[in-house]
Amino acid sequence: MNTEYLTVSRPGADEIVIQKSRFIGYAAPAASEEEALEFIRSIREKHRDATHNCYAYIIGSNQGTIRYSDDGEPSGTAGLPMVDVLKNRGLTNCAVVVTRYFGGTLLGTGGLVRAYTQGCKIAVEAAGPVRMELTNTYLCSIPYSCWDSVRYALEKTSALMTDVSYTDQVSFMLKTRVSESEEVVKAALASSGRKISLSDPETGFEPWPV
Repeated sequence: MNTEYLTVSRPGADEIVIQKSRFIGYAAPAASEEEALEFIRSIREKHRDATHNCYAYIIGSNQGTIRYSDDGEPSGTAGLPMVDVLKNRGLTNCAVVVTRYFGGTLLGTGGLVRAYTQGCKIAVEAAGPVRMELTNTYLCSIPYSCWDSVRYALEKTSALMTDVSYTDQVSFMLKTRVSESEEVVKAALASSGRKISLSDPETGFEPWPV
């Protein structure tokens, strides 16, 4: 089982103008082919008057599903170059649409490949590449007397502490990569004198800095 993959963190868009043609690149995360197709449909609906809405998407942690469309551009000049950008960046679970409004000047085969490649690249950058890693999330609570020592110990690891609340005890969510969970839990137990309470972990893919 893959424990990590690269994708984009959010929907994003950017645009460039080449020889008076306007190219608008859109990218978004897509956990399934259905999500990718819905994203593509929404962009096509938004730009119904565009000359072309070319797309590419890759789905699956092993990049097992790859689809693309030139949407009327010469074969191989739009969708496939966009796929190449995603593959070269190692991205998956990601969909990209590059919308073109023709400006009156023919770009030629090489010019189109470069334009759609650049349109895909700026879309990906706008959407924020991110590494998704298999993560354990624990709900933790500790006495106030242990908080400073636990926080200090955990801040020396790569674990993340979120949603801190102060009631009769200190409660927080602890997120750690599955591969580092044993080490992090040991640090939490040792620094609290085993007074920390940790729930059974919920395991799933979470974003971590690239």
